[in-house]
Order: sequence, then C-alpha cells, then structure tokens
Amino acid sequence: MPSPSFNPRPKLDPSLIWLFCVLLGLCAIHTHGEDAPAVPLEVSLSANTERQQLSVSWLGGASTTFDVIILRTEFNETVFYGTVTADQVSGRHQWNWTSVEPLECTSLSVRIRSRSGQTTSKWSDNEILQGMDLPQYKGSDMYPKDHVLRVGANTTFCCILPERALFGSIRYRDSVMNAKRLSRRSYAITKTSQEHSSVTGTNVFCNSDQKILLTGTVVFVGYPPLPSDLVCETQDLTSAVCQWNRGRDTYLYGKSRITYYTLNGRSCIKDNQNWHTIPTVCSVPQWDGNWTLVAKNPLGQYSLTDSAELRHRVRPVAPANLTSVSHAWNATLKWQWQYKSFDSLALICQVKLASQWLTSTRTFPGVGLRSVVLLNLHPDEQFTVNVRCGAQQNFWKWGDWSNTITFKTNIDIPEAPDVWVSMDRDNTGQVMWKPLTRRQSHGAITGYEVTLWNPEDTMQHTETVSQSSYAVRINLTHMATANGKIVASVTAKNRAGLSPPSSVAIPLSVADVEPPAVSRAVYADGGFPLSWQSDANASCGYVVEWRDSSCLQNCSPDWTKLASENTNISLQSGNFLPGVRYTLSLYSCSSEAPELLQRWQGYSQELVPSSSVPHLLTNQQQSDIQLSWGEIPWVKRRGFLLGYHIYLSNGSQLTLLANLSDPSSRSYTVKGLPVCTYKFTVKAYTSAGEDTGSTASITMESYTDWLILEILGSLGTMTCFLVIVTFICYKKRKWVKKAFYPDIPEPKLAGDWSRRQGPLDVKPSPHSMVHIVEEPEWDSSKEALVVIPEEDEDEEWHGTGDELVDTDEPTSLRYYNQVIDDRPIRPFFPDSSASSASSLDSARTDVTYTGIQTSASSLSFQGSEGHQPQADHPVSCGSGGGGYRPQMQPGAPGQCPDPAPPQSEPEPATGGSFGGYQPQCSWHLDSPVEAGGSGGLAPSLGSPTSITSTQFLLPDDGSEERAEGKGQGPSSATTWFHNLLSSTKP
Repeated sequence: MPSPSFNPRPKLDPSLIWLFCVLLGLCAIHTHGEDAPAVPLEVSLSANTERQQLSVSWLGGASTTFDVIILRTEFNETVFYGTVTADQVSGRHQWNWTSVEPLECTSLSVRIRSRSGQTTSKWSDNEILQGMDLPQYKGSDMYPKDHVLRVGANTTFCCILPERALFGSIRYRDSVMNAKRLSRRSYAITKTSQEHSSVTGTNVFCNSDQKILLTGTVVFVGYPPLPSDLVCETQDLTSAVCQWNRGRDTYLYGKSRITYYTLNGRSCIKDNQNWHTIPTVCSVPQWDGNWTLVAKNPLGQYSLTDSAELRHRVRPVAPANLTSVSHAWNATLKWQWQYKSFDSLALICQVKLASQWLTSTRTFPGVGLRSVVLLNLHPDEQFTVNVRCGAQQNFWKWGDWSNTITFKTNIDIPEAPDVWVSMDRDNTGQVMWKPLTRRQSHGAITGYEVTLWNPEDTMQHTETVSQSSYAVRINLTHMATANGKIVASVTAKNRAGLSPPSSVAIPLSVADVEPPAVSRAVYADGGFPLSWQSDANASCGYVVEWRDSSCLQNCSPDWTKLASENTNISLQSGNFLPGVRYTLSLYSCSSEAPELLQRWQGYSQELVPSSSVPHLLTNQQQSDIQLSWGEIPWVKRRGFLLGYHIYLSNGSQLTLLANLSDPSSRSYTVKGLPVCTYKFTVKAYTSAGEDTGSTASITMESYTDWLILEILGSLGTMTCFLVIVTFICYKKRKWVKKAFYPDIPEPKLAGDWSRRQGPLDVKPSPHSMVHIVEEPEWDSSKEALVVIPEEDEDEEWHGTGDELVDTDEPTSLRYYNQVIDDRPIRPFFPDSSASSASSLDSARTDVTYTGIQTSASSLSFQGSEGHQPQADHPVSCGSGGGGYRPQMQPGAPGQCPDPAPPQSEPEPATGGSFGGYQPQCSWHLDSPVEAGGSGGLAPSLGSPTSITSTQFLLPDDGSEERAEGKGQGPSSATTWFHNLLSSTKP
C-alpha cells in the first residue's frame, strides 16, 4: 500500500498584517473628513409673541435635515427636541416653532446640528431668547395679554413674580388652577376647553402667598362670524337694500374684536357709527342684481351671496299722510306715496282697524291705491287705523306699516233694549231691562220710556225714567182686562232719537199657575248645564231666568234669551257667588205672556253651612235620650244638605253615633244609656263638609219616677175609661136592665085574692135541708149556715125524725108578708100591735129559687116603728124577726138562740115559733130612699126571688164569712149596681 503525501500550509508574515491595518485606518480617516455635515452657523432667533411663534434661521451648508433642541435656560429643561426639515431661503435655513407657553414667560436656549443620514455635525452654539423673568425686569407681569381665542381652545398662562416675592396661586375666573414652575420667578397654568367670555372678557389673576394680587391678564374667548340669509330688495324701484341674519353671537366685543361687514366691497359701517350698534342692513344706490357680503373678525371671516330681478323684490315704503272722513256706520281713509313710481304700480293694501271691542284687518287692491272706504263700523266708536301695501304682481313682501291715526264715528239711535218682566202673586211686579252697552247705545243714553198698553184698547200709560234706572215697579190691579193681557214696551233715548221698542206680555194670573217641580242643577265647567224638551208654543225662543233663591219679593233677577231651536245651555255668569242657592227658571216666549216650563235650583260652589243646627234639645225617655233640633235657614245652608252627623262629645274627642242621610230628619233617639251626664253634638253636612255643630248636655235622672208617672197615667186613663163606660151604661140603663136583668112578669092568678092571707105551709124537702146547729160558746147574735152534702143529708134524715126540714116538693106556697096590688111590689110592715105570725094568713103563691148566695154580709130585718134591732146585734130568724135562712143549722133539741135585747117592745111570741125553714123572713124596700131607712143595706144578687117580686133573698148577717171578718166590698158594689138598675122603674 502506498503511504500518503503531506504538504504543510505556508505561514503569513506578521509585518504584512500590521501594514494592512494601518492602511485601512488611514482610509477611514480620510473618508470621514470628506463626508461629515457642516456645523450650523449664524443661528438667529425671531419671536412673534402674538402667535407665540419662534422663528429660527441659520447657515448650514448643503444639509436639509437638522436636529433642534430648545431648553429653558435657567433650569436647563428640554422643551423641544426633534429632527426637522428646514427650507432654504437666500442660502439660510429657516424653521418656525409654536410654543405652548407664551415666549415671554422665561428665557429659551436653542441649539442646532446638521444631519446627513446617521451622520450629524456638532451642535451649534447656544442662541438664547431672553424672557421677561430676567433680573433686570424686577416687576411682576402675566402673559398672554388681551388675546382673542376660540371657544374650546387650550391656553397656558404664566405669571412672573417680582423679586423676593413668594408664589401663592393663579385663578382662572374664580377657579384656582394647578401651577407649574418654569423658572425662579415664573409659574404657569394650562386651561383646557375654554368657554366663551362675557362682554368684558375672562380674567386670570396671580396672587402671592399672602393672597395679595400681584398681576393679571384678560383673554377674549368667542367665535368667528357666521352670517346667513342675505336678501336684497327695493323700496323705491331704484336702489337695493340688503339684509342678513347675523347668526350666532361671536361673544367678541370692542372695536378691535367686533365683526365687520362689506357688501360688494363697500363697508356697511359708517365712519361715525357706534361699534355697539353694528347694522345688519346695507344699502346700494343702484340695483346690481348680484351681491356679495363678507363678515370678518379676529377669529376669521365668512362670505354670502344673493341675486334677483328688480320687479321680483319690490317691498313698498310705508304710506304717508293718512287722513279720514267719518260717518255713523262707515269712514273713508286716504294717504299719499313718497315716490311717483308707485302711481303706476299695481298694489294690494292692508288696513288694520282696531277699537275697544274690535280688531280686524281688511284688504283692498288697486293700481297706485291711495284711498279706501271702511264699511260696517259702529256709531259713536273710536277707531285706530294704519296701512301697509305690497306689489300685486310677483308679490314679495308686505311693506312697512304707516303711522297710526285715530278717528271717531258719528252717533245714531240706540238699539232696542233687552226687556223682561217679573210678577208677584198680587198682580204687582216690575218691568226690567238690561242697560245698553256703549256699542248698543250708539251714543250717550239720556233716558228710557216705559209704556203699558192693551192691544185691544187704546188705553196706555207711559212713564219716563232716567238713564240710570233699569226697572219700573208696576201694579196691574186697576188695569186687569177681560182677556188678561197687558203689554209693556221699553225704548231707549239719546241725542239722535228713540230706539225701536222692545215689548213683553205681562201675565195677570200668576197666582193661578201651579209652579212645576224643582229639579237640582249641578254646576260644572264654569256653568249650569241645562236641557229641556222642545216646546211648540216657543215661537220666539226661550228665556232662562236666574235669581237668588233667598229673595222672595222685589227681586232683581238676571236672564238670557235663546232661539227657539235651542234646547240646552250652559248657563254662565260672572255674578254667581259660592255658597248662594240660585233658582233657574225656563220660560217659553210667544206672542202671549211668558209661560213657565221648568225650574231648577243649584249652587255654583257648595260650602259648609255657615250656621249650626238651631234649637238643639234633649229629652229623657226612661233610659233613652231623644235629640231634636230645628231647620237651618236656606241662606245659611250654603249647599244642599245631605244629612246630619250625631256625635257623642267626650272632651275634645267626638264619637260618631249615627249618620242621618235624610235631610228632613229633625230628631234622633239614643237608646239604652245608663244614668250619667252626656254631651251630644249635631252637625249638618253638605258635599263641602260639616258645619261647626250644635252641642247640648243632659244629666239623666233615675227613671223610677218616670215609671211611677207612667203607672199613674195608666190608672188615670183606666179611670177615665171606666167613667165613660159607666156614663154610657147610665144613659143606656133601660137597655142594660132589659138585656141582663129583665122584669119578671106578675103572676096571673084565678080566684079571689081579696081575702086575708093565710099562713104559708112549708113541707121539708129531702134535697134542701137546713140544720140549725148550736156551736159551743154560741153567740146569739151570730149564726152560721152549714151546707150538708146529699149523703150526709140522707143519713141525717133517716137518723132523726123530729127535726125541721125544708122541702121543694109543693108547687104553691103561702105568701105571708106582701099584699098584691097595683103598686110596685114592696115588703109589708105590720104595725106594732100585730105579730109576725098574724101575717102568715096570706094567699098561696108560687116561689121560684134562682139560687142561694152565701154572702159575707147579711141584711137585718126592717121591723115596725117601735121594733128595730140594734146595729151590733142583727135580728135573726130564730129570734123572731130573722131574714132568709136556707140550710140553717138546727140547734139542740128544745134549745133556741137568745134573741137580741129589743130597744122598744119585744117581738111577739109567734115570730119565734117559726123555727124551721123561713123563706123571705126579712125584706127591704125597692126604693133607695126606703132602703136607707132600714140601715142602707141592699139585697144580694143571685138570691131566690118570688115570682111577684124583684127583690133578692139574701143570707143572714151571721154567715161564716162575716164571722171570719171579711169586708163589705162585694155587697156594696152589688148594692150600687142594683140601685142603678132599679132606678129605671117608674
């Protein structure tokens, strides 16, 4: 195998390398020396303080790009550093820089170097722009001064302090701003987005640390001009007058800051014109057809243009020398033109006419128009008038108004007054009319004439009244006619004559007319809305009359007249007062007297009652209290009463007890109150609220006394009733006696009754047995009747055979004490020489028993004159003079009660031998007078009677009930009633 070959690399010479480096350095040095920019020379500074602009110029060779640095000299602070391109003028480079801060605030140093790509020259020497803060300027100052700025601009203000002064603050208007220090004596603030200034500008103040004003400045912030609406026209068919709108306010004032206008190069401001009144009108002697307006102020300028033909822009001048010729109802107006060119111009003119009641504008056309006639005026009225005109063809604008003149029309006869009549029910009333207005009177009214006349007769009565009178009282009693129609006519009078008459028919039968029902009218939207049905008799319309409802006679109502096609109205009047009730009446108008159709009442505004309820009274009724009160008069209600509120007053607190929704209520009862003192308040209320209220107090008394009074009253009422019943029964006693106690017919007996009456034979009956028993310690003056049941009677009957018994088996009894004759049947009283047994020989008669009544009282026998029993010891049958003894208890066998001791002669022995059944052993007279002679004792009802007697057979005085001590009440009442009935007998 062959071995590889090796060639070593040759080594470089170190000396060659060193030589190469030297050559390269020399080449670089040479190249740099030839391409380096020149250093700027002869740098100069020029300041424009108004614009805050610094102009820098220098000599800089061929370079076009430079580096510029601007420093605040004292603090060496960089204000600007940048690369700029400068224009070369006459071999010098120039560059302008606008400073944010005023150039006077502090000194500025400027240096410049040339640049060529990345190669720059050395910096030039410092060029200093001296500020006003140098030591040689020892005073204070502030910048900028009196600058005009746009609204919204940002501005920096600086304050230069005097030597050895300390800074306090800078105020923009009233605001303290943040300040920045620029140098040893200079401070600055920046205000952004400034608003427009006032007339005197915006003030900026600089104060020391002691709040001492050191210096200040004023700036004016506003807008540039912006006019609009340039219009040029002619008023004399030769020259041009241009007008424009000034536009927005620039807020710049003062001769050097106002806006100046020029029209086609001619200044629109005269030399002697005040700058406060800059016009917006500019005149050109000849019509050009094209116009240019330029507006300029310190912030800028604005231009407007206009063009037009002459005949299309005619606006005539104002008519001159107006005159008038007046009449009563029209006037002629005349004027003159300033230019003769208007004589051939077709014009249209406006006349503005105004008076106290009228303002109108009337239009009149014509060529060269110089006069017009004004029609339909009113007499005795003052007018003011002025005129303006315009071109009838190619109308552009109305010309200026002429001067105003005044004229007055002549007087004329008045209009017919508005007449109405108001009658009372006694054929008296008044004829009324509304006063004529100045337009209706056509001149000053001197008086009125009122005439009353009958259309069918020639009789009339005329009365003249003064111009201040608007009503005449009339009395038609002596003028009443058969057809009941009298007409009243009223005429007004002034210097021109009498007005046409106004008439109204007067009704004479007001009292016979029934007024219609009154409805309620509700005030709404400034009036009373009224509506009604159409009336066929209303040939000349309707009359709506209203008056104060509280006026009843000699009232002065108001009225209004409507056409016949109207059936509704919203009645409005400036005389409506709140709280006053008005009566609204609707009348139909025709050739006859007015007829009342409908009537309303209402309030324009309801108020609370002005008076509380009158006469509030309280009345206790046991545990109840009745409240009563009077009616509030209409005048004081001031609204429709809706009811009453009843309150219980407890100090200052009122508790509602009741709400009476019926306005006619006049009382209220509070029930179930305990005995105490109460205070009640009653308040009437309307839709507007309550009145002040009336209060009444009451202290309740115990109603036991009232209960006693009621009982006494009831007893008195019952007594009166009984008296009336008794009186009626007394008057009708014959009927009562016949109905309840008829007369028993007298017996019709055959045979001879003239013989002496024999004794009455009585057989005992097993069904009517009377036992006379003797009690222990029996008192001869007291006897008792013992009723024996049937089974007991049978046992007694079978057990004893010798006892006396009474039987009803015989149908005829011997009557022993009466003699039948034509007189009323009365008991027979024998004289003292005859014994009671001798009267037993009487005629036989039938006896009917109507029942035996055991009474608590008994009657004693009325004996002969010398034989009367004592009052304390009545005579019994067992003692010889006794009364009727049914079922008398028998005594022991062979034993009789002791008779009472006689006061005169003793009874005959035959009277005491009648020991068994003794019917009618004691009799009394029918007559009250005779009965009175026997001790005033009356027979008892229900006793057995004879068929020939109306007397009752009564029990003995010694009954068991009398022995027990019962009173004489039933017997007395029975006696009285029996005497009442007995008095009917003849």
